[in-house]
Amino acid sequence: MRKFSRDRITAVKTLIETLIFERNQTSTMAQADIALIGLAVMGQNLILNMNDHGFVVCAFNRTVSKVHDFLNNEAKGTKVIGAESLKDMVSKLKKPCRIILLVKAGQAVDDFIDKLVPLLEPGDIIIDGGNSEYRDTTRRCKSLKEKNLLFVGSGVSGGEDGARYGPSLMPGGHKDAWPHLKDIFQSIAAKVGTGEPCCDWVGDEGAGHFVKMVHNGIEYGDMQLICEAYHLMKDVLCMNHDEMAQVFEQWNKTELDSFLIEITANILKFKDADGTNLLPKIRDSAGQKGTGKWTAISALEYGTPVTLIGEAVFARCLSSLKDERVQASKSLSGPQGVKFTGNKAQFLEDIRKALYASKIISYAQGFMLLRQAALEFGWSLNYGAIALMWRGGCIIRSVFLGKIKEAFDRNPELQSLLLDSFFSKAVQDCQDSWRRVVSTGVQQGIPMPSFTTALSFYDGYRHEMLPANLLQAQRDYFGAHTYELLSNPGTFIHTNWTGHGGKVSSSSYNA
Repeated sequence: MRKFSRDRITAVKTLIETLIFERNQTSTMAQADIALIGLAVMGQNLILNMNDHGFVVCAFNRTVSKVHDFLNNEAKGTKVIGAESLKDMVSKLKKPCRIILLVKAGQAVDDFIDKLVPLLEPGDIIIDGGNSEYRDTTRRCKSLKEKNLLFVGSGVSGGEDGARYGPSLMPGGHKDAWPHLKDIFQSIAAKVGTGEPCCDWVGDEGAGHFVKMVHNGIEYGDMQLICEAYHLMKDVLCMNHDEMAQVFEQWNKTELDSFLIEITANILKFKDADGTNLLPKIRDSAGQKGTGKWTAISALEYGTPVTLIGEAVFARCLSSLKDERVQASKSLSGPQGVKFTGNKAQFLEDIRKALYASKIISYAQGFMLLRQAALEFGWSLNYGAIALMWRGGCIIRSVFLGKIKEAFDRNPELQSLLLDSFFSKAVQDCQDSWRRVVSTGVQQGIPMPSFTTALSFYDGYRHEMLPANLLQAQRDYFGAHTYELLSNPGTFIHTNWTGHGGKVSSSSYNA
Protein backbone atom coordinates (compact mmCIF):
# COMPACT_ATOMS: atom_id res chain seq x y z
CA MET A 1 0.00 0.00 0.00
CA ARG A 2 1.25 3.50 -0.92
CA LYS A 3 2.21 5.62 2.09
CA PHE A 4 1.55 9.37 2.32
CA SER A 5 3.53 11.88 4.38
CA ARG A 6 1.91 13.47 7.43
CA ASP A 7 2.14 16.91 5.77
CA ARG A 8 0.32 15.68 2.70
CA ILE A 9 -2.43 14.07 4.79
CA THR A 10 -2.83 17.34 6.72
CA ALA A 11 -3.00 19.35 3.49
CA VAL A 12 -5.68 17.05 2.03
CA LYS A 13 -7.66 17.20 5.27
CA THR A 14 -7.51 21.02 5.25
CA LEU A 15 -8.65 21.10 1.60
CA ILE A 16 -11.60 18.83 2.35
CA GLU A 17 -12.61 20.96 5.36
CA THR A 18 -12.42 24.10 3.23
CA LEU A 19 -14.54 22.57 0.45
CA ILE A 20 -17.16 21.42 2.97
CA PHE A 21 -17.07 24.85 4.61
CA GLU A 22 -17.55 26.63 1.27
CA ARG A 23 -20.36 24.26 0.28
CA ASN A 24 -22.17 24.94 3.56
CA GLN A 25 -21.77 28.68 3.03
CA THR A 26 -23.11 28.74 -0.56
CA SER A 27 -26.73 29.04 0.51
CA THR A 28 -25.92 32.02 2.74
CA MET A 29 -24.79 34.40 -0.04
CA ALA A 30 -25.97 37.96 0.69
CA GLN A 31 -27.90 36.79 3.73
CA ALA A 32 -25.87 38.31 6.57
CA ASP A 33 -27.18 41.43 8.28
CA ILE A 34 -23.75 42.49 9.48
CA ALA A 35 -20.14 41.26 9.55
CA LEU A 36 -17.60 41.40 12.35
CA ILE A 37 -13.85 41.22 11.88
CA GLY A 38 -11.78 40.16 14.88
CA LEU A 39 -12.53 36.97 16.79
CA ALA A 40 -10.95 37.65 20.15
CA VAL A 41 -13.26 37.21 23.15
CA MET A 42 -15.00 40.59 22.73
CA GLY A 43 -15.64 39.95 19.03
CA GLN A 44 -16.97 36.45 19.61
CA ASN A 45 -19.27 37.62 22.38
CA LEU A 46 -20.68 40.50 20.34
CA ILE A 47 -21.40 38.10 17.48
CA LEU A 48 -23.25 35.71 19.81
CA ASN A 49 -25.15 38.66 21.30
CA MET A 50 -26.29 39.77 17.83
CA ASN A 51 -27.22 36.19 16.97
CA ASP A 52 -29.34 35.95 20.12
CA HIS A 53 -31.29 39.00 18.93
CA GLY A 54 -32.11 37.49 15.56
CA PHE A 55 -29.40 39.00 13.37
CA VAL A 56 -27.37 36.90 10.96
CA VAL A 57 -23.69 37.69 11.46
CA CYS A 58 -20.78 36.87 9.19
CA ALA A 59 -17.58 36.25 11.14
CA PHE A 60 -14.10 36.86 9.77
CA ASN A 61 -10.61 36.82 11.19
CA ARG A 62 -7.24 37.43 9.57
CA THR A 63 -6.25 33.93 10.74
CA VAL A 64 -9.02 32.03 8.96
CA SER A 65 -8.60 28.90 11.09
CA LYS A 66 -10.08 30.93 13.99
CA VAL A 67 -13.27 31.32 11.95
CA HIS A 68 -13.54 27.54 11.58
CA ASP A 69 -12.80 27.02 15.28
CA PHE A 70 -15.43 29.58 16.29
CA LEU A 71 -18.13 28.06 14.06
CA ASN A 72 -17.36 24.55 15.28
CA ASN A 73 -17.32 25.49 18.97
CA GLU A 74 -18.75 28.69 20.50
CA ALA A 75 -21.05 29.45 17.53
CA LYS A 76 -22.10 25.86 16.87
CA GLY A 77 -25.86 25.59 16.43
CA THR A 78 -26.29 29.33 15.76
CA LYS A 79 -27.09 31.21 12.54
CA VAL A 80 -23.60 32.68 12.47
CA ILE A 81 -21.81 32.17 9.14
CA GLY A 82 -18.14 32.52 8.29
CA ALA A 83 -15.96 33.87 5.51
CA GLU A 84 -12.69 32.67 4.01
CA SER A 85 -11.62 36.15 2.83
CA LEU A 86 -12.71 39.77 2.96
CA LYS A 87 -14.12 39.43 -0.56
CA ASP A 88 -16.06 36.34 0.51
CA MET A 89 -17.34 38.22 3.57
CA VAL A 90 -18.56 41.24 1.58
CA SER A 91 -20.35 38.94 -0.91
CA LYS A 92 -22.44 37.52 1.92
CA LEU A 93 -23.68 40.87 3.24
CA LYS A 94 -27.02 42.50 2.57
CA LYS A 95 -26.91 46.06 1.28
CA PRO A 96 -25.77 48.41 2.55
CA CYS A 97 -22.84 46.38 3.83
CA ARG A 98 -22.34 46.80 7.57
CA ILE A 99 -18.91 45.75 8.83
CA ILE A 100 -17.68 46.01 12.43
CA LEU A 101 -13.93 46.10 13.06
CA LEU A 102 -12.97 44.83 16.50
CA VAL A 103 -9.21 44.82 16.10
CA LYS A 104 -6.32 46.53 17.87
CA ALA A 105 -6.55 50.32 17.67
CA GLY A 106 -4.11 52.11 15.39
CA GLN A 107 -2.50 50.77 12.23
CA ALA A 108 -4.54 47.54 12.18
CA VAL A 109 -7.75 49.55 11.73
CA ASP A 110 -6.28 51.53 8.83
CA ASP A 111 -4.93 48.36 7.22
CA PHE A 112 -8.36 46.69 7.23
CA ILE A 113 -10.04 49.85 5.94
CA ASP A 114 -7.55 50.00 3.03
CA LYS A 115 -8.34 46.37 2.15
CA LEU A 116 -12.11 46.84 2.44
CA VAL A 117 -12.49 50.04 0.41
CA PRO A 118 -11.99 48.41 -3.03
CA LEU A 119 -14.60 45.79 -2.16
CA LEU A 120 -17.33 48.20 -1.06
CA GLU A 121 -19.90 50.36 -2.85
CA PRO A 122 -21.16 53.88 -2.07
CA GLY A 123 -23.30 53.92 1.08
CA ASP A 124 -21.64 50.88 2.66
CA ILE A 125 -20.71 51.24 6.34
CA ILE A 126 -17.53 50.48 8.29
CA ILE A 127 -17.77 50.58 12.09
CA ASP A 128 -14.71 50.73 14.33
CA GLY A 129 -15.66 49.22 17.70
CA GLY A 130 -12.19 49.39 19.24
CA ASN A 131 -10.66 51.94 21.61
CA SER A 132 -9.43 54.25 18.85
CA GLU A 133 -8.15 57.75 19.49
CA TYR A 134 -10.95 60.15 18.53
CA ARG A 135 -8.76 62.14 16.10
CA ASP A 136 -8.12 58.93 14.14
CA THR A 137 -11.86 58.44 13.89
CA THR A 138 -12.35 62.00 12.61
CA ARG A 139 -9.60 61.45 10.03
CA ARG A 140 -11.16 58.18 8.86
CA CYS A 141 -14.61 59.78 8.63
CA LYS A 142 -13.27 62.49 6.33
CA SER A 143 -11.22 60.09 4.22
CA LEU A 144 -14.07 57.62 3.67
CA LYS A 145 -16.59 60.37 2.99
CA GLU A 146 -14.49 61.31 -0.05
CA LYS A 147 -15.00 57.72 -1.24
CA ASN A 148 -18.78 57.88 -0.59
CA LEU A 149 -18.47 55.36 2.24
CA LEU A 150 -19.90 55.82 5.74
CA PHE A 151 -17.71 55.46 8.83
CA VAL A 152 -18.77 55.07 12.46
CA GLY A 153 -16.49 55.07 15.49
CA SER A 154 -18.34 53.42 18.35
CA GLY A 155 -17.26 53.14 21.92
CA VAL A 156 -18.02 49.70 23.35
CA SER A 157 -17.90 49.26 27.11
CA GLY A 158 -18.72 46.42 29.47
CA GLY A 159 -15.91 43.95 28.97
CA GLU A 160 -16.48 40.35 27.95
CA ASP A 161 -19.71 39.96 29.92
CA GLY A 162 -21.15 43.20 28.58
CA ALA A 163 -20.32 42.25 24.99
CA ARG A 164 -22.13 38.94 25.43
CA TYR A 165 -25.24 40.06 27.28
CA GLY A 166 -25.55 43.81 26.77
CA PRO A 167 -22.82 46.46 26.43
CA SER A 168 -22.98 50.22 26.53
CA LEU A 169 -22.54 51.47 22.96
CA MET A 170 -21.53 55.03 22.00
CA PRO A 171 -21.67 55.44 18.19
CA GLY A 172 -20.60 58.58 16.36
CA GLY A 173 -19.45 59.53 12.86
CA HIS A 174 -21.50 59.77 9.66
CA LYS A 175 -25.08 60.17 10.86
CA ASP A 176 -26.49 58.73 7.61
CA ALA A 177 -25.25 55.36 8.86
CA TRP A 178 -27.33 55.44 12.05
CA PRO A 179 -30.72 54.39 10.54
CA HIS A 180 -28.99 51.25 9.22
CA LEU A 181 -27.37 50.45 12.59
CA LYS A 182 -29.91 51.63 15.14
CA ASP A 183 -32.00 48.45 15.31
CA ILE A 184 -28.95 46.19 15.71
CA PHE A 185 -27.11 48.40 18.20
CA GLN A 186 -30.08 49.20 20.42
CA SER A 187 -31.24 45.56 20.39
CA ILE A 188 -27.93 44.21 21.69
CA ALA A 189 -27.21 47.06 24.14
CA ALA A 190 -27.84 46.81 27.87
CA LYS A 191 -31.29 47.96 29.02
CA VAL A 192 -32.18 50.09 32.04
CA GLY A 193 -35.33 51.49 33.63
CA THR A 194 -38.34 50.47 31.58
CA GLY A 195 -36.18 48.99 28.84
CA GLU A 196 -34.30 52.03 27.56
CA PRO A 197 -31.21 50.89 25.61
CA CYS A 198 -27.79 52.07 26.77
CA CYS A 199 -27.07 53.24 23.26
CA ASP A 200 -27.92 56.30 21.20
CA TRP A 201 -26.33 58.37 18.48
CA VAL A 202 -23.64 60.57 20.05
CA GLY A 203 -22.56 62.99 17.34
CA ASP A 204 -20.41 63.68 14.29
CA GLU A 205 -16.90 62.50 13.43
CA GLY A 206 -14.96 61.35 16.53
CA ALA A 207 -17.70 62.17 19.05
CA GLY A 208 -18.45 58.53 19.88
CA HIS A 209 -14.85 57.67 20.62
CA PHE A 210 -14.37 60.95 22.53
CA VAL A 211 -17.29 60.07 24.79
CA LYS A 212 -15.86 56.56 25.27
CA MET A 213 -12.49 58.11 26.11
CA VAL A 214 -14.07 60.31 28.79
CA HIS A 215 -15.99 57.26 30.07
CA ASN A 216 -12.68 55.45 30.50
CA GLY A 217 -11.12 58.49 32.17
CA ILE A 218 -13.98 58.58 34.69
CA GLU A 219 -13.43 54.86 35.16
CA TYR A 220 -9.80 55.61 36.13
CA GLY A 221 -11.08 58.16 38.66
CA ASP A 222 -13.71 55.84 40.14
CA MET A 223 -11.19 53.04 40.56
CA GLN A 224 -8.59 55.28 42.19
CA LEU A 225 -11.15 56.73 44.63
CA ILE A 226 -12.20 53.22 45.66
CA CYS A 227 -8.54 52.26 46.10
CA GLU A 228 -7.98 55.27 48.37
CA ALA A 229 -11.02 54.33 50.46
CA TYR A 230 -9.61 50.79 50.72
CA HIS A 231 -6.20 52.17 51.75
CA LEU A 232 -7.76 54.24 54.54
CA MET A 233 -9.74 51.25 55.83
CA LYS A 234 -6.71 48.96 55.71
CA ASP A 235 -3.98 51.25 57.13
CA VAL A 236 -5.86 53.76 59.29
CA LEU A 237 -8.67 51.56 60.66
CA CYS A 238 -6.61 48.32 60.43
CA MET A 239 -9.59 46.37 59.04
CA ASN A 240 -9.21 42.86 57.66
CA HIS A 241 -10.38 41.87 54.18
CA ASP A 242 -13.63 40.25 55.25
CA GLU A 243 -14.56 43.35 57.26
CA MET A 244 -13.80 45.61 54.29
CA ALA A 245 -15.78 43.37 51.95
CA GLN A 246 -18.78 43.66 54.23
CA VAL A 247 -18.49 47.46 54.23
CA PHE A 248 -18.37 47.64 50.43
CA GLU A 249 -21.40 45.34 50.24
CA GLN A 250 -23.27 47.71 52.54
CA TRP A 251 -22.15 50.73 50.52
CA ASN A 252 -23.51 49.07 47.40
CA LYS A 253 -26.99 49.47 48.89
CA THR A 254 -26.55 53.27 49.12
CA GLU A 255 -25.95 56.10 46.63
CA LEU A 256 -22.70 54.30 45.73
CA ASP A 257 -24.55 51.34 44.18
CA SER A 258 -22.35 50.48 41.19
CA PHE A 259 -20.53 47.73 39.33
CA LEU A 260 -17.10 48.79 40.64
CA ILE A 261 -18.21 48.84 44.29
CA GLU A 262 -19.83 45.42 43.78
CA ILE A 263 -16.72 43.81 42.32
CA THR A 264 -14.51 45.42 44.99
CA ALA A 265 -16.48 43.56 47.65
CA ASN A 266 -16.07 40.33 45.68
CA ILE A 267 -12.32 40.88 45.24
CA LEU A 268 -11.82 41.53 48.96
CA LYS A 269 -13.61 38.26 49.80
CA PHE A 270 -11.79 36.16 47.23
CA LYS A 271 -9.58 33.42 48.64
CA ASP A 272 -6.51 31.87 47.00
CA ALA A 273 -6.10 28.10 46.67
CA ASP A 274 -4.45 28.00 50.11
CA GLY A 275 -7.51 29.61 51.74
CA THR A 276 -5.90 33.02 52.32
CA ASN A 277 -6.94 36.30 50.70
CA LEU A 278 -5.58 36.73 47.19
CA LEU A 279 -5.55 40.55 47.11
CA PRO A 280 -2.50 41.13 49.39
CA LYS A 281 -0.46 38.86 47.12
CA ILE A 282 -1.02 40.99 44.01
CA ARG A 283 1.88 43.27 43.06
CA ASP A 284 0.93 46.92 43.61
CA SER A 285 2.02 48.17 40.19
CA ALA A 286 -0.88 49.26 37.99
CA GLY A 287 -1.07 49.01 34.22
CA GLN A 288 -2.93 51.22 31.78
CA LYS A 289 -3.88 51.13 28.10
CA GLY A 290 -3.91 54.87 27.40
CA THR A 291 -7.51 56.12 27.43
CA GLY A 292 -7.14 57.74 30.86
CA LYS A 293 -3.97 59.44 29.66
CA TRP A 294 -5.77 60.62 26.51
CA THR A 295 -8.52 62.13 28.69
CA ALA A 296 -5.97 64.03 30.78
CA ILE A 297 -4.15 65.24 27.65
CA SER A 298 -7.43 66.42 26.11
CA ALA A 299 -8.28 68.25 29.33
CA LEU A 300 -4.98 70.12 29.15
CA GLU A 301 -5.43 70.76 25.45
CA TYR A 302 -8.86 72.31 25.87
CA GLY A 303 -8.12 74.10 29.15
CA THR A 304 -10.59 72.09 31.24
CA PRO A 305 -9.59 71.35 34.88
CA VAL A 306 -10.16 67.58 34.87
CA THR A 307 -7.86 67.26 37.86
CA LEU A 308 -9.19 64.06 39.40
CA ILE A 309 -8.74 61.92 36.30
CA GLY A 310 -5.28 63.42 35.84
CA GLU A 311 -4.32 62.44 39.38
CA ALA A 312 -5.76 58.96 38.87
CA VAL A 313 -3.49 58.51 35.84
CA PHE A 314 -0.47 59.81 37.75
CA ALA A 315 -1.29 57.49 40.66
CA ARG A 316 -0.92 54.53 38.28
CA CYS A 317 2.37 55.98 37.03
CA LEU A 318 3.61 56.32 40.65
CA SER A 319 2.52 52.77 41.45
CA SER A 320 4.61 51.49 38.54
CA LEU A 321 7.77 52.80 40.27
CA LYS A 322 7.66 49.77 42.55
CA ASP A 323 11.41 49.22 42.87
CA GLU A 324 12.06 52.91 43.57
CA ARG A 325 9.30 52.97 46.19
CA VAL A 326 10.79 49.94 47.92
CA GLN A 327 14.10 51.79 48.13
CA ALA A 328 12.45 55.05 49.23
CA SER A 329 10.50 53.27 51.97
CA LYS A 330 13.81 52.43 53.66
CA SER A 331 14.98 56.05 53.92
CA LEU A 332 11.95 58.36 53.72
CA SER A 333 9.80 58.53 56.84
CA GLY A 334 6.24 59.70 57.42
CA PRO A 335 4.27 60.63 60.57
CA GLN A 336 5.56 58.74 63.60
CA GLY A 337 3.40 57.24 66.34
CA VAL A 338 0.13 58.61 64.95
CA LYS A 339 -2.77 56.23 65.57
CA PHE A 340 -6.45 56.60 64.86
CA THR A 341 -8.35 57.08 68.11
CA GLY A 342 -11.72 58.22 66.82
CA ASN A 343 -15.02 56.44 66.30
CA LYS A 344 -14.47 53.71 63.71
CA ALA A 345 -18.09 53.53 62.54
CA GLN A 346 -18.26 57.31 62.17
CA PHE A 347 -15.03 57.43 60.18
CA LEU A 348 -16.27 54.67 57.85
CA GLU A 349 -19.33 56.81 57.16
CA ASP A 350 -17.01 59.78 56.59
CA ILE A 351 -15.06 57.74 54.01
CA ARG A 352 -18.29 56.75 52.26
CA LYS A 353 -19.39 60.38 52.04
CA ALA A 354 -15.93 61.51 50.89
CA LEU A 355 -16.06 58.87 48.16
CA TYR A 356 -19.52 60.01 47.07
CA ALA A 357 -18.58 63.71 47.02
CA SER A 358 -15.35 63.02 45.12
CA LYS A 359 -17.25 60.87 42.63
CA ILE A 360 -19.58 63.81 41.96
CA ILE A 361 -16.55 66.02 41.30
CA SER A 362 -15.08 63.46 38.88
CA TYR A 363 -18.27 63.25 36.83
CA ALA A 364 -18.73 67.02 36.93
CA GLN A 365 -15.23 67.41 35.49
CA GLY A 366 -15.86 64.72 32.85
CA PHE A 367 -19.02 66.42 31.62
CA MET A 368 -17.20 69.79 31.62
CA LEU A 369 -14.69 68.24 29.20
CA LEU A 370 -17.48 66.86 27.01
CA ARG A 371 -19.08 70.32 26.89
CA GLN A 372 -15.79 71.97 25.94
CA ALA A 373 -15.12 69.39 23.21
CA ALA A 374 -18.60 69.99 21.82
CA LEU A 375 -17.76 73.69 21.54
CA GLU A 376 -14.40 72.95 19.95
CA PHE A 377 -15.76 70.60 17.28
CA GLY A 378 -19.33 71.81 16.85
CA TRP A 379 -20.81 68.59 18.19
CA SER A 380 -24.39 68.55 19.48
CA LEU A 381 -23.99 66.24 22.45
CA ASN A 382 -27.00 65.09 24.44
CA TYR A 383 -25.53 64.89 27.95
CA GLY A 384 -28.58 63.27 29.51
CA ALA A 385 -28.53 60.58 26.82
CA ILE A 386 -24.83 60.00 27.46
CA ALA A 387 -25.51 59.49 31.17
CA LEU A 388 -28.24 57.01 30.21
CA MET A 389 -25.82 55.15 27.92
CA TRP A 390 -23.52 54.71 30.92
CA ARG A 391 -26.22 53.54 33.34
CA GLY A 392 -25.98 49.93 32.25
CA GLY A 393 -23.63 47.55 30.48
CA CYS A 394 -20.43 49.53 31.05
CA ILE A 395 -17.73 49.49 33.73
CA ILE A 396 -18.89 52.73 35.41
CA ARG A 397 -22.54 51.68 35.42
CA SER A 398 -24.30 52.87 38.56
CA VAL A 399 -27.55 54.20 39.97
CA PHE A 400 -25.73 57.52 40.34
CA LEU A 401 -25.85 58.09 36.56
CA GLY A 402 -29.64 58.25 36.64
CA LYS A 403 -29.30 61.38 38.79
CA ILE A 404 -27.03 62.94 36.15
CA LYS A 405 -29.63 62.28 33.46
CA GLU A 406 -32.28 63.90 35.67
CA ALA A 407 -30.03 66.94 36.14
CA PHE A 408 -29.68 67.45 32.38
CA ASP A 409 -33.40 66.77 31.92
CA ARG A 410 -34.03 69.66 34.32
CA ASN A 411 -31.58 71.90 32.49
CA PRO A 412 -30.10 70.73 29.14
CA GLU A 413 -27.79 73.79 29.19
CA LEU A 414 -26.40 72.98 32.65
CA GLN A 415 -22.79 74.22 32.79
CA SER A 416 -21.72 72.03 35.70
CA LEU A 417 -23.28 69.27 37.76
CA LEU A 418 -22.23 71.26 40.82
CA LEU A 419 -24.74 73.95 39.83
CA ASP A 420 -27.60 71.45 39.83
CA SER A 421 -29.71 71.56 43.02
CA PHE A 422 -29.45 67.81 43.70
CA PHE A 423 -25.68 67.58 43.34
CA SER A 424 -25.04 70.88 45.10
CA LYS A 425 -26.98 69.65 48.13
CA ALA A 426 -25.30 66.22 47.99
CA VAL A 427 -21.83 67.76 48.14
CA GLN A 428 -22.88 70.12 50.92
CA ASP A 429 -24.19 67.19 52.94
CA CYS A 430 -20.88 65.34 52.50
CA GLN A 431 -18.55 68.29 53.02
CA ASP A 432 -17.74 67.90 56.73
CA SER A 433 -17.03 64.17 56.34
CA TRP A 434 -14.95 64.82 53.24
CA ARG A 435 -12.73 67.32 55.06
CA ARG A 436 -12.31 65.02 58.06
CA VAL A 437 -11.19 62.16 55.81
CA VAL A 438 -8.65 64.30 53.94
CA SER A 439 -7.21 65.84 57.12
CA THR A 440 -7.05 62.49 58.93
CA GLY A 441 -5.44 60.79 55.94
CA VAL A 442 -2.82 63.55 55.65
CA GLN A 443 -2.01 63.31 59.37
CA GLN A 444 -1.61 59.54 59.01
CA GLY A 445 0.58 59.87 55.90
CA ILE A 446 -1.86 58.10 53.55
CA PRO A 447 -1.58 59.14 49.87
CA MET A 448 -4.97 60.32 48.63
CA PRO A 449 -4.34 62.12 45.33
CA SER A 450 -7.91 61.82 44.07
CA PHE A 451 -9.71 62.63 47.34
CA THR A 452 -7.53 65.69 47.90
CA THR A 453 -7.63 67.04 44.35
CA ALA A 454 -11.42 66.64 44.29
CA LEU A 455 -11.73 68.73 47.44
CA SER A 456 -9.27 71.32 46.11
CA PHE A 457 -11.27 71.61 42.89
CA TYR A 458 -14.47 72.08 44.85
CA ASP A 459 -12.91 74.80 46.98
CA GLY A 460 -11.46 76.50 43.92
CA TYR A 461 -14.74 76.32 42.00
CA ARG A 462 -16.75 77.85 44.84
CA HIS A 463 -14.33 80.78 45.38
CA GLU A 464 -15.35 84.04 43.73
CA MET A 465 -11.77 85.30 44.05
CA LEU A 466 -8.66 83.16 43.45
CA PRO A 467 -5.00 84.21 43.79
CA ALA A 468 -4.60 84.18 40.00
CA ASN A 469 -4.53 87.98 40.19
CA LEU A 470 -1.07 87.68 41.75
CA LEU A 471 -0.11 85.13 39.11
CA GLN A 472 -1.13 87.56 36.35
CA ALA A 473 0.86 90.34 38.01
CA GLN A 474 3.91 88.06 38.17
CA ARG A 475 3.58 87.18 34.48
CA ASP A 476 3.30 90.83 33.55
CA TYR A 477 6.24 91.75 35.81
CA PHE A 478 8.75 89.33 34.28
CA GLY A 479 7.34 88.90 30.78
CA ALA A 480 5.07 91.86 30.01
CA HIS A 481 2.24 89.37 29.40
CA THR A 482 -0.43 91.96 30.41
CA TYR A 483 -3.47 91.59 32.66
CA GLU A 484 -7.11 92.67 32.88
CA LEU A 485 -8.65 94.82 35.59
CA LEU A 486 -11.78 93.68 37.42
CA SER A 487 -13.32 97.03 36.50
CA ASN A 488 -12.58 96.59 32.78
CA PRO A 489 -12.50 92.92 31.69
CA GLY A 490 -11.54 92.31 28.09
CA THR A 491 -8.99 95.12 27.98
CA PHE A 492 -5.40 93.98 28.46
CA ILE A 493 -2.84 96.37 29.92
CA HIS A 494 0.83 96.30 30.91
CA THR A 495 2.43 98.02 33.90
CA ASN A 496 6.03 99.17 34.16
CA TRP A 497 6.53 97.50 37.57
CA THR A 498 10.20 98.40 38.06
CA GLY A 499 10.32 101.93 36.68
CA HIS A 500 12.99 100.99 34.18
CA GLY A 501 10.99 98.65 31.99
CA GLY A 502 9.62 99.58 28.61
CA LYS A 503 6.05 100.15 27.48
CA VAL A 504 6.04 97.33 24.95
CA SER A 505 3.96 94.32 26.04
CA SER A 506 4.13 90.71 24.91
CA SER A 507 1.78 89.60 22.19
CA SER A 508 -1.10 87.38 23.31
CA TYR A 509 -0.84 83.67 22.62
CA ASN A 510 -1.84 80.33 24.05
CA ALA A 511 0.72 77.61 24.54
